[in-house]
Amino acid sequence: MATPRTSTARKVLGRLSLPERTFVADALRTETVGGMLLLFAAIAALVWANVPALRASYESVGHFPLGPAALGLHLSVAHWAADGLLAVFFFVAGIELKRELVAGDLRDARAAALPVVAALCGMAAPAAVYALTNLAGGGSLGGWAVPTATDIAFALAVLAVIGTSLPSALRAFLLTLAVVDDLCAILIIAIFFTDRLDFAALGGAFVGLAVFWVLLRKGVRGWYVYVPLALVVWGLMYNSGVHATIAGVAMGLMLRCTTREGEERSPGEHIEHLVRPLSAGLAVPLFALFSAGVSVSGGALADVFTRPETLGVVLALVVGKTVGIFGGTWLTARFTRASLSDELAWPDVFALATLAGIGFTVSLLIGELAFTGDAALTDEVKAAVLTGSVIAAALATVLLRMRNARYRRLCEAEDRDDDLDGVPDVYAQDDPAYHLRMAAILERKAAEHRRLAEEKAKEQAAEKAAERAQRLAEVPGGAGEQNDSPA
Repeated sequence: MATPRTSTARKVLGRLSLPERTFVADALRTETVGGMLLLFAAIAALVWANVPALRASYESVGHFPLGPAALGLHLSVAHWAADGLLAVFFFVAGIELKRELVAGDLRDARAAALPVVAALCGMAAPAAVYALTNLAGGGSLGGWAVPTATDIAFALAVLAVIGTSLPSALRAFLLTLAVVDDLCAILIIAIFFTDRLDFAALGGAFVGLAVFWVLLRKGVRGWYVYVPLALVVWGLMYNSGVHATIAGVAMGLMLRCTTREGEERSPGEHIEHLVRPLSAGLAVPLFALFSAGVSVSGGALADVFTRPETLGVVLALVVGKTVGIFGGTWLTARFTRASLSDELAWPDVFALATLAGIGFTVSLLIGELAFTGDAALTDEVKAAVLTGSVIAAALATVLLRMRNARYRRLCEAEDRDDDLDGVPDVYAQDDPAYHLRMAAILERKAAEHRRLAEEKAKEQAAEKAAERAQRLAEVPGGAGEQNDSPA
């Protein structure tokens, strides 16, 4: 008789491997700092654009032209921030995506299914909510892509502000969602927001990318080679009519993200480590400074909930994102016969899906591209993005704070390192050397406790003897040293 085969149920959002956990922790640490700067920049933009005495200066600085006109690059400051600085952001996104595909969770089709399906559902559902809202209200369908992206830096800044700590599995899930979001956003921008093509410039950009790829494969090193080449590729891509940020992601995808013998980290990871602070700490906050300055008067906020385009953005971020990500995760777990990690519950996934409704950087960019010919509607859509993101952040704060004590215990268990070897104990349970080290540590502690117990016992005995002697000395007419006979 054939022996029945047994299979181990795959866990959804289970514990990460140690290298993946380390990478995620390093990446999110930088993104959290960048997210705080992003929040500061957004608030500064709102103040700058809404204080009557400062409003004119905000508009004049944002529209101030810079750059060589002969090269077709005489752009406003705000334009440079959107097309130039965000190319750095998408360059880092390209490296992240490449690493996930070749060395991270996405290299395994089974492991990748959950975050990919969740991310795709988390983009399709908001687009559907926006479309339904505008079909019912007679609005424009042009902004369907605005609420599709999640802003990982803004979401992490919210986590930092509310003082909650997500377990590493949930943080990695959020990061992977953002990576897939960024990839789809890049495709959306390239396909749906390219209205003209200059094939000569586009061909030059492809030649530049080919040179970039050859130099990488030949092992050529030196920033003085790649930075000028990257600027040329970016300029040609901009003049081709394709959004210039595509150049950034294309170059990021070309970097090697696997390690070779003798390498501690791949070239892609090394460059990402160098460039990520520039992206999170400078490029994205400056983009926010010149994009988030919209009117927040009572009338403007009221219009957000009455105009179908803006109401659609708010509902898509708050409802569409949550339903899409949670539904995609549940359906994937249901039909792949996977079970949720024992340490987590479905309310945790729902709270994370709500947090993913924070759309900012890419949403603002797509909002500008979707309604280029209508400045008033562009500003209203930006206000809707801010409003929806704030509502999503508030809901996520309530839901996450309800589970914060649980998250804190999980994080403490993940970080615990009793043997002080630099590796969390949860990753060393199957290592005999770990148990030997722990046995030695416990033996030393037991010996120390025995020594302390013996010293305490001696102290107590001495105290009792002193008390007895004092009582004998205080008894009137008691037995004396000279006369033992009765008085």
